[in-house]
Amino acid sequence: MTSTAPIGVFDSGLGGISVVRELVKDLPDEQVLYFGDSANAPYGTKTPEEVRRLAFAIVNDFVREGVKAVVIACNTATSAAVDALREQFSIPIIGMEPALKVACDRGHGVPQHVIVAATPLTLRERKFAKLMARFNADNVIYKQPCPALVEIVEHGQLDDRELVERTLHGYFDQYDLETIDSVVLGCTHFPFFREYFRRLMPSSTAIIDGNEGTVRHLRVVLEALGKLAPEGAAGGVSLSNSDTSERMATLMKQLLTR
Repeated sequence: MTSTAPIGVFDSGLGGISVVRELVKDLPDEQVLYFGDSANAPYGTKTPEEVRRLAFAIVNDFVREGVKAVVIACNTATSAAVDALREQFSIPIIGMEPALKVACDRGHGVPQHVIVAATPLTLRERKFAKLMARFNADNVIYKQPCPALVEIVEHGQLDDRELVERTLHGYFDQYDLETIDSVVLGCTHFPFFREYFRRLMPSSTAIIDGNEGTVRHLRVVLEALGKLAPEGAAGGVSLSNSDTSERMATLMKQLLTR
């Protein structure tokens, strides 16, 4: 497999496009094949077994298309399937997890108050429990499932300011936000709401996602394997979705350039 082979990126729907945007910015020479499984979204309310079945079908398709690596641009699918996928496939499988370490490390030893916003399945899975256990003793961590935010992105409602703000207040008004040091966006759909979160949260509250760290890790892995695309290669993005409607194709393009 050559260094100019594409990278497969998939998500339960449209959220992973936020990761693709970071990938294009940081690795512009790479060819990216993006697959959103919007016909089966959301993953966050499914069983782990259902998510694994869907993830295996997608990665099998990517392998047939000759990808050199796969990025699971979905915290939920990572939680449910990454270990099994790595056992099955020889190409690098890059997963994601909520950037809780980044949020807690900001305190430099001072205990942090952190809200992790994610899907219900991500917050229930053993993988997140192990991550949380590393930091829970020295920090105060709140788990906040936000399934409706996924639906807002999938339905193309990001510009419905009243709906988005009402939804966010429904999830976050229970907290004394002045005491919150960071909000971790633990679902790849959620970076599309960054400006809404910024308006909701005090200016002192950091808003953190894992996209940059994921792409940085991908670069390190490809570099170690000698599989980074050469400088000046014809990078680009191909978008596809299990929902083959024209509405979905238009929405994907809009999110990529948003």
